[in-house]
Amino acid sequence: MEMRFIADSADDMRRWAERLGQLLTAGDCVALYGPVGSGKTTFTQGLARGLGINKAVNSPTFTLVKEYQGRLPLYHMDLYRLDDGSEELGLEEYWDGDGVTVIEWPEVVSPLLPDDRLDIRIERLTGERRTVVVQARGPESSRRLAQWKAAVEPADGEREAT
Repeated sequence: MEMRFIADSADDMRRWAERLGQLLTAGDCVALYGPVGSGKTTFTQGLARGLGINKAVNSPTFTLVKEYQGRLPLYHMDLYRLDDGSEELGLEEYWDGDGVTVIEWPEVVSPLLPDDRLDIRIERLTGERRTVVVQARGPESSRRLAQWKAAVEPADGEREAT
């Protein structure tokens, strides 16, 4: 299952992600792909808002993982500086845990990623405009994606997700 949308601004990206955050449940994993500056942390900020997190969310570049408490814990990982994903870091404990895991630069640990996850690819178009492609990998993430698609239907005047 797949969904595509265009975010015209950082605020637009946060609104899309906030809707997803409202639907996520314990054990959900979101893998964010895209080049530096594509909007992965911006997406995570919206997702955190959807989880009821009121703290400022920024990239955990130098600590690997930042934890935030909301309706569910959010484990925000940034693996950009990780040289080799084969190191024993215990990251799997997070995505098997009681919260939601968001992973920036997941390609570093791709063999370790959970089979059931949302893969989100963000690409810059022009200025703040981004294209976002979401793919569900597994039954739970497929349900979550279907719920998200239903939640962003153009009833409120937004562009339709395809």
